[in-house]
This record gives sequence, structure tokens and C-alpha cells, in this order.
Amino acid sequence: MKVAILGLGVIGTIYAYAFQEAGHQVEHVLRESKRSTAPNVLKVDLLDGRYVSKGENKQDTYAVHVAEAHSEYDFIFLSVRHGFVKEAVETLRENQIKGTLVFFCNFWNTREEVEKWAGEYDYILAFPTAGGHMNEDHLDGVLFDHLMLEGEKKAHIPNYADLTDLLTSADLKWEVPHDMVEWIWIHMAINAGVTSTAARSGNLENPEQLALNLMNSSSELSLAIKVIREALKVVEARGVNLKLYKAELLPYKIPAWIAGKAMKAMFAKNELARKIMTLHNDKQDIFYCCQSVYLTGQELGVEMPILEANMKGISI
Repeated sequence: MKVAILGLGVIGTIYAYAFQEAGHQVEHVLRESKRSTAPNVLKVDLLDGRYVSKGENKQDTYAVHVAEAHSEYDFIFLSVRHGFVKEAVETLRENQIKGTLVFFCNFWNTREEVEKWAGEYDYILAFPTAGGHMNEDHLDGVLFDHLMLEGEKKAHIPNYADLTDLLTSADLKWEVPHDMVEWIWIHMAINAGVTSTAARSGNLENPEQLALNLMNSSSELSLAIKVIREALKVVEARGVNLKLYKAELLPYKIPAWIAGKAMKAMFAKNELARKIMTLHNDKQDIFYCCQSVYLTGQELGVEMPILEANMKGISI
């Protein structure tokens, strides 16, 4: 298949590598200013969780191919940071690039707003389970064996089977939640609980160290659980029935002190989970997530004393 990735960001490029490795034609849609400076080849260090539960370390290279204007693709993946999805779609329109859009990122917007962004494009919502960072021509990342994908009935795209074939060819599994927009809101609330707790005690200039401090402390993780509960009340206040997401939310229902100890043990044993935490170092994205949940909670009159205290402690 012919696949486009908007930009040369970490998450999009990790999946681009997996698709290219599976034999697909993959190209990156880049701004004019970035086209001449984009590397031809990336060195890849990947903790790959697709084949072994603990993950396996791979060293490889990835050939970067740049998309041309007026091109057409089977799928265009948009993994963009902190709320710039609308601008991302505009970039595709300006370059007259066509294909089914795969929105592949956090957003705190409604489905109606997403539909307006997409406009004339067919689109589907999905969510990656990968992370890392990129330094010039070196990609250091983590890839899990599954991702989240909107169900076929809600997606309304003509090539849903092609998308699942694409994922299968790259040895990726998928889970279908009750509603993808609501699931992303829940994911952002959980993220806000974890990252605001990690960040409250220090400057976001060094998110890796903040993540390590959090993962090594059962008391800090217990506090994060309590903040997650507050953040989930914000999602509930937006009209989401949390009972439809029992499986996802079960870990946050047990007593916080027990959950904190369990999470500390999990992070100690699970290198995939540990590495994705330490490699998530986009401070603007972290702040967008926390701020979105917090401001909506204020607007809706949700009591969230711990999250509020955390937000006052964050400096960026």
C-alpha cells in the first residue's frame, strides 16, 4: 500500500518504519522549509514489543522518502502534537494530497469538531502505543504490539479492511473501544493525572528525570491514582458513561496505596512501559494534556483539589 505520514515526528516515524519494513511505500509530507534539511536515512534504536512480551532491542536504519504535492495515498497518518490537528489537515489541503486520514493523536475536542477538521476527507480515529525521541538523524523509540482503533461501524470509511490488512502486515494488533473520542478523553485524563503528579515537583525541562522519580516511588504513584480519579470526573462531567470503560479503568478503582505498590512493581519489571515513560519528553504535549483537562474541570465546576495543587506546581 501507499502510506503517507504527516511530518517526521517520533510516533509517525516509528509506525512508518514498521510499515516500510512490511514492504509498503511510505512517504513523509513535510513543509517546504523542512524538505531540504530532512535526513535521507535515520538510525533506529527500537525496543520492539511486537514479538516478545518483554520487547527486543533492534538496531536498524529507516529510509526517509519525502512526499510530493498532488499525491494520493491509501492512508495518511496524522500524529501531531498538542492540538494542531486542524492545521495539519490544512497542510494536506494546500498540497492537494489525498487519501483516508488516520487521526493518530491526543485531542480534547468533540467528534463534531473532528468532522469539521476532516471536511471532504474520509477519516478514522486511532491511537498509537509507541513513543520515543529523535535527535537529528537518530530515532530512539518503543513500539508496543497493539494500538487503539475505531470500530468499522463508527468509522464510515470505505477501506476499513485495507487498514486492518496494513496493521496485520506490520504485525500490529488492535483494540476497539466503545467510542474512540471518549476513549481519547479518558486517556488524556489518565495522562494528566500521571504527568501532573510527576511534574509538580520540578521543572518540565527534564521530564525524563521526573518520570523516573515517579516510577520509583509507590507513594507518588498512589497520589497519581487519586489525581486520575479527579481527572476522570472531568470526563464524566462532559457526558461520558465511564461504566462503558470498566476494563480500562479497573486499575484506578482499587485502593490507591495498593495500586501505587502494584504500579511500582509493574514499572520495575516492564521495560516497555518504563521506557515509554522516560522517552515521553515533549513538554508542550505534556502541558497541553494537563491544561486541557484542568481548564475544562474548572469550567464544569468539578472538584479536583489535588489536580489543582499539581497544576500550580508545574513550571514550563
